[in-house]
Amino acid sequence: MATIYQVSELAGVSLATVSRVMNNNARVSDKTKQKVLKAMAELDYRPNAIAQSLASNRSNSVGVLVSELHGPFFGMMMSGIDLELRNAGKHAIFTAGHSNETDEQDAIEFLISRNCDALILHVEALSNEYLIKLAQGNVPLVLINRYIDEIADQCFYLNNEDGGYLATKAVLEQGHRQIAYISGPLWKQDARDRLKGHQKALAEYHLNFADTLCYEGAYIEQSGLDGVTEILKQQQPFTALVCANDEMASGAIEMLREQHFTIPQDVSVVGFDNVNFSRYLFPKLTTINFPIGEMGVMAAHWVLRHIYRQEQYQINHLFMPQLAWRDSVTTPKSNSR
Repeated sequence: MATIYQVSELAGVSLATVSRVMNNNARVSDKTKQKVLKAMAELDYRPNAIAQSLASNRSNSVGVLVSELHGPFFGMMMSGIDLELRNAGKHAIFTAGHSNETDEQDAIEFLISRNCDALILHVEALSNEYLIKLAQGNVPLVLINRYIDEIADQCFYLNNEDGGYLATKAVLEQGHRQIAYISGPLWKQDARDRLKGHQKALAEYHLNFADTLCYEGAYIEQSGLDGVTEILKQQQPFTALVCANDEMASGAIEMLREQHFTIPQDVSVVGFDNVNFSRYLFPKLTTINFPIGEMGVMAAHWVLRHIYRQEQYQINHLFMPQLAWRDSVTTPKSNSR
């Protein structure tokens, strides 16, 4: 088996230079880097990751915990993190917590046991107290889509209340006054904040929030189907429907069509997240842009800057939502259904 010493001799460079190439150090010229890589290839040399970890006290791996491994929302986040870390010569280890306290704790312990240099966490069931204590431990961490005042400089989050406000204001400005709402699960902070923004927009137009026009969903497509079914049972007319994420909006559109409503002529629909499929629905979905991919990139930059001392990255913690206007919203008919 080839050794680093043989690579050094064949490339005609020092051991330190070979080490810098393996660690993707920017101080090595491209010409020298290519010499080292060529020597490694000729000798079929592969760095011993365990030995490197012992020598440097770094595993060059970052643990990433998300709620789910499927779906467009988390896919965008994981893709952003993975790409940034790979470009810097680091690797991500992904696992899921399924919005369950025990599963989230187990996943974190798993990542720590793998000697991850840092953790990027999208957690929903764990308490603030648990996360504050965890942040005081030996493994640095950052949170995505979560704000905790005591560790604010380790949080990356969206102004969800403003997003909920913008979504509802979009239909209010078109003249809608009978507005239904499908929320996310209200035990989650982002769902409560989006609902609060919805209620704020209604109050601005001197409209009361009606419980009969609100359904608590679960951020999945089925909730959109079920939500429309339950709201229609109330026999209270509405000309617009605001959904707390795009998956529920897509399910809602399907059920509205089954009930012979035309979108947007009979009911305007707004989503939240601006996931990839939202622009391919028919009609194209008006939604709130949640830059979760950019948030994942920023979390990776925080790790690269604070853990791996790559000082070129500028860090932004707060992200602001924006309305993505498309075809699923129009002015209401004079005769509401």
